[in-house]
Amino acid sequence: MTNKSRIWLPSLADVFFLCPFLYLSLNSGQNLLNDGDTGYHIRVGEYIIYNLTVPRHDIYSHITPPLPWVAHEWLAEVVMAVVHSFAGLTGTVLFFSFMIALTYSLLFVSVKSSGSSLVLVVGIVLLSIVSSSIHWLARPHILSMLLTVIWYAILNDYQYREKNLLWLLPLLMLVWVNLHGGFVIGFMLLGIYFVGNFTSVLIATDHTKSSSKQKCKRLFVVAAFALCLSLINPRGYSILFFPFETVSNKFVMNNVLEFLSPNFHGSLPYKYLLLLTIAVLAVSKRSVDLIQFILVLLFTYMSLYSARYIPLFAIIVTPILIKQLSALIRNESKAAQFLQERGRHLQLADASANGNIWPIAAVCFSCLLALMGAVQFEFSDSRMPVAAVEFLKKETIKGKMFNNDEFGDYLIYKAWPKYKVFFDGRSDMYGEKWGTEYLKVVNLRPGWEQVIEKNNMTWIFCHAGSALSAILLEKNDWQLVYADKLAHIFLKRIPEYSNVIEKYRDVKPVPLTVDRLN
Repeated sequence: MTNKSRIWLPSLADVFFLCPFLYLSLNSGQNLLNDGDTGYHIRVGEYIIYNLTVPRHDIYSHITPPLPWVAHEWLAEVVMAVVHSFAGLTGTVLFFSFMIALTYSLLFVSVKSSGSSLVLVVGIVLLSIVSSSIHWLARPHILSMLLTVIWYAILNDYQYREKNLLWLLPLLMLVWVNLHGGFVIGFMLLGIYFVGNFTSVLIATDHTKSSSKQKCKRLFVVAAFALCLSLINPRGYSILFFPFETVSNKFVMNNVLEFLSPNFHGSLPYKYLLLLTIAVLAVSKRSVDLIQFILVLLFTYMSLYSARYIPLFAIIVTPILIKQLSALIRNESKAAQFLQERGRHLQLADASANGNIWPIAAVCFSCLLALMGAVQFEFSDSRMPVAAVEFLKKETIKGKMFNNDEFGDYLIYKAWPKYKVFFDGRSDMYGEKWGTEYLKVVNLRPGWEQVIEKNNMTWIFCHAGSALSAILLEKNDWQLVYADKLAHIFLKRIPEYSNVIEKYRDVKPVPLTVDRLN
């Protein structure tokens, strides 16, 4: 194949963009809406745009007095609201598909020049991508993953390749601190690189000591500037404590699904990445430096502690794993020679490919399909109470509700301000007090009826297959007025609801399948 004919081939960086982008935007983007939090993020952004202010107290729950609200994602929410105003949920999915694809394309670009076989680089980045997909959702943390890749690449280039782009980090922090609470990862990485260089100053030879001392000074100055710029946010210095308050909140960490430890019994590509990392570090003759050791130790711990941090682990270990594997295969074995030879061929093909054309074409193609209506994404009625909320919008039910938390997210998106929820996905805001009250009712713990009474809740919006729904069906003081395979709505038998109860007195539960019950 001539060089002229190769210019129309996508580069490897293009491929790492195209695969996740096309996979999500044309096929599996619906999975990005598996979490109802997307909906309330959009509504928060709309509120900020309309009122030109960031809310300081909760505006979506009927809990009184209103709970304090730390706006740690306000800029991402504004972006989501703008995208949604032009292109709806389909545009929101395409936007986050683009961000996910860009993240892993940049990850590949940052490691492909490491001198390792491109075959090896491609394999490890692919494993990193599939491991990270566990937390691909249309939510602000995706932007934090992208900034982690950029931030990490800048630090690695400075530490190991003498390429100084550190001046970009404070500017990135100014944006990051307003996009997502994951900005703390940036400071953690700066701290790790500073500790590594400071230790080198104490124990290294004269030549290395001088270089490490200079790096310490620059990293310290950059961290100081980044810290100063991080204070430019709606909450000032208090935002710096928010990430630590979240991870130290035992209720959130022990009860919110995404914060729980990964389940190794299921299909989880992460476990293979973890095992490969352990095995390679165990047998490699090339020792890791202190910086790499701390990075692997810290992010391995984080990923084992909470599945939410698996994508960060995958990003952090990728360049380290590539270096270690590259050192393992640098010998005269046939396998090593094969990988090196295939890598050289791949590198030649990649060098002659024409970058950027294919990603631009793919984005334009997906947007065109969305405009034509050939690609559409909405919340799935198998996961979100779509029909039930339409019922609520048609029948105005006054009074305070108790609701399933995921239903609360969707209700905020579809029916606020007509309805205010009791609980939703913002568990960090509700905290242990209200979270415990919520779980007491959901799990029918002793005192659950007292929670309903003392909070003056007169109707209940819950999952059709829940224990709460089952017991309410047996109680004479509650009446089922809406039922489908996903949701039930119960009204308390009080005079205020007599007309609605009479109107829907013949409503019966829809028989549930075994799969639904499981």
